[in-house]
Amino acid sequence: MRAADLTIAFLLMAGGVLVIWDSTRLGIGWGTDGPKSGFFPFWLGVILVACCVAIAIQAQTRGDRKPFVRPGGLAPVLKVLLPATAFVALIHLVGLYVSSALYMALYMRLIGRHSWLTAVLLSVGVSVVTFMVFEIWFLVPMPKGPLEAWLGY
Repeated sequence: MRAADLTIAFLLMAGGVLVIWDSTRLGIGWGTDGPKSGFFPFWLGVILVACCVAIAIQAQTRGDRKPFVRPGGLAPVLKVLLPATAFVALIHLVGLYVSSALYMALYMRLIGRHSWLTAVLLSVGVSVVTFMVFEIWFLVPMPKGPLEAWLGY
C-alpha cells in the first residue's frame, strides 16, 4: 500500500507543479480589475502539492505493507472501469448523448440490477433532457454522432 500511496502522491504532485508553473505564465498577482488568470489555479496547485507532501510523509512514516489490491478486489474495479472506458471511446463514434444513454442503461441493468424498462426509459430520458439543456437552451455544442446528424443537429 505504501508504494501505491507514494506513486499517486508523486503523480499528483507533478500535476500540481505543472499547474503552478503554467499559472505563473498567466500571472498570479492581483491586477487593477481583480485577480489575474493564474491566481486561483496557482493557489490550488500549491494546496495540491502541500497535500501530496503530507501524503508522502504519512506513507513513509506509517510503514504499511498491506497489498494495494486484495484477492478478489480487482473485479469490482474493472466492473466500473471497463464500461467507463467504453463510454469515453464511444463518444467519438456515436456522440455524447447516445453513448451516455448506452452507458447509463447498461450500468443500471448490470450493476444496479434494475429492469430493462426502467434502465432504458431513465437513460433515454436523461440523455434527452441533457441534450435540451446544452444544445437548445444554453447553445453549447457537445460531441454529436450520426443520430444527431440524422435528426438535423
